[in-house]
Amino acid sequence: MKNIINKLVLLALLTISFISTTSAENMKKMDDINVHYIALSSTFLTPEIAKAYGLERSRYKGLINISILDNTQKGNPAKTVFINGKARNDVGQIKSLDFTEVKEGDAVYYLAQVSYSNEETIYFDINISDKGNQHNLKFSQKFYVD
Repeated sequence: MKNIINKLVLLALLTISFISTTSAENMKKMDDINVHYIALSSTFLTPEIAKAYGLERSRYKGLINISILDNTQKGNPAKTVFINGKARNDVGQIKSLDFTEVKEGDAVYYLAQVSYSNEETIYFDINISDKGNQHNLKFSQKFYVD
């Protein structure tokens, strides 16, 4: 029971850290799903949260968090999907993204990390497979070394 409570507290802290680092919601509606996404420096995570989720905290590592909600059901519940993708920088270097699925209660998150240098813009190309339906999410994020 204590382990479950600790995980829920860590999840709440992880969610708060994501919410507090962005002023605008990043969401795209794609047919019957809503895709919520954010990319930020892993230094925004506390060491405890990074350790709990097996993430590397570094001035040179970004974290991508994606959650998928089913907009056809009341309350828009979280949806389990298959996600893969790649990241590209301005000089064309391509980095594969290795997403890990995290389930905490009713919430489902997909987390991946990407390396970057100061003031580097990373372009993300994410493929989402949902019961045979294919969706593509593209966005970019400029990262800074703090």
